[in-house]
Amino acid sequence: MNTHPGLIGKKLGNTQIFLEDGDVLRVTVVRVGPCTVVGKRTLEADGYSALILGLDDKREKLVNKAQKGFFEKAGVSPKRLVRELRLAEADVAKYEVGQTLKPSEVFEEGQFVDVSGKTKGRGFTGVMKRWNFSGAGTDGHGTHEYKRHGGSIGSNMTPGRVLKNVKMAGQYGNENVTIQNLKVARIMDDEQLVLIEGAVPGSRNGYVTVRGATKKKNAGRPAAAAS
Repeated sequence: MNTHPGLIGKKLGNTQIFLEDGDVLRVTVVRVGPCTVVGKRTLEADGYSALILGLDDKREKLVNKAQKGFFEKAGVSPKRLVRELRLAEADVAKYEVGQTLKPSEVFEEGQFVDVSGKTKGRGFTGVMKRWNFSGAGTDGHGTHEYKRHGGSIGSNMTPGRVLKNVKMAGQYGNENVTIQNLKVARIMDDEQLVLIEGAVPGSRNGYVTVRGATKKKNAGRPAAAAS
């Protein structure tokens, strides 16, 4: 489980930036603010420690009574997106309910992060798009006269059934995916933006979660905070 500090944000799209040596970086722009702490979980009260973050205001008429009471207790306006991030107890203690976080308080340029989001839904697709089948034409593998079919899916007598997890056509996309070890190219506090090298999951204006990478040493927090 990823327990590194992070923020929730909205994917705005892709662009490119130029470095001092003239190199070009293809980056994804993620708006991670204003990201507000709307609640906390503690070991004493809940058995685990976590921060509850909220992003983007929501009209009060769209909030039910339970949600309205939760946000009033925190002293913040209702939020459209609320996510709970598991953190170490020491990290949770650094923040207060109602505090608005800046990107530079959580990330630094050059840091590696893991980005989670929901991929684009592509509907019902065939095996060539869904599983990258090459399409053998009509030469073999049970495809006969069909050029884009999956071919044979099992044998007759033994085992006499289709085995589980055979790659076939079906629903593709619209699933939660995490891309690991992406590098933070630039942080823009005034615009509440983080520019991340490469592509992140989801469509434009889709919500994502950005956290310190789990598979990179000292990548979970800025260098000033790492010991």
